[in-house]
Amino acid sequence: MSSSPDNRALLIAGPTASGKSALALAVARAQNGMVINTDSMQVYRDLRVLTARPTGEEEAQAPHRLYGTVDAAVNFSAGAWVEEAARVLAEVRTQGKLPIFIGGSGLYFKALTRGLSAVPPVAAEVREDVRARLESDGPEALHAQLALVDPVSAERLNLRDRTRIARALEVVEATGRSLTDWHSEGLPPLLPPEGVTALFLAPERDELYARIDARFGRMLDEGALDEVAMLAARGLDPLLPAMKAHGVPALIRHIRGEISREEAAEIGQADTRHYAKRQFTWFRHQLPEFAWMTVEEAGASLARALVS
Repeated sequence: MSSSPDNRALLIAGPTASGKSALALAVARAQNGMVINTDSMQVYRDLRVLTARPTGEEEAQAPHRLYGTVDAAVNFSAGAWVEEAARVLAEVRTQGKLPIFIGGSGLYFKALTRGLSAVPPVAAEVREDVRARLESDGPEALHAQLALVDPVSAERLNLRDRTRIARALEVVEATGRSLTDWHSEGLPPLLPPEGVTALFLAPERDELYARIDARFGRMLDEGALDEVAMLAARGLDPLLPAMKAHGVPALIRHIRGEISREEAAEIGQADTRHYAKRQFTWFRHQLPEFAWMTVEEAGASLARALVS
């Protein structure tokens, strides 16, 4: 990482439980860095334990930004995150610190390095109307409606993909244009490619899955169930991102007495393992410029790169 200090940035991506946070904190302490959340679930203040956000002790060791800043009732988007990330990046540059973007949300990293489609915010009343129709009529009916106004999106979406069908339909109804049209008009990337060091932490799969299972168990012991109980009590739309965080739907079912704690844990663990598998696949195909390595290899590589 020998470019101008004003252009430097470190991107640490990887599946959940891969060791990203510890590595980012070590680099931030050694290199006058600021840790910037690049995870779509860790933005929510309601789920500190269940999303494995940094602890207060960790946050005291180096500056952290964009963690726990959004209420669970907000349908926070990648576009909204980019706006916040641009503000934080300006702050980092002013302070002369190294920006360390860390997380597992591929779309956020793609927005940093390649830009993002310019879909405008959807008015709350439009979103609520579409979601109400989704609940009353079902996803197949909304898919049929979508096929009339946005056949391109409808063709590529599964008939049971509730979230994406609702999203595509609400964009058309709010803006008069399809998602395909909006995706053709992009926002520029935040980071110049010449200053970026981009890593993807890739532990051995069986080891990673064992860590995921163990960590989920610790989360339950450390207050995750209480977090979800408070979230469930708010009666929020189940399609909101925070309500679909890994473990939340299953733990809500346990709170309602529908399944045991052990069954909820098994579902949460399985969902998280499946998500980790998707993260591997997504980064391999969507962001091949990220260098894949173990956390040990990454530590050694960064030690060399950041002093050069």
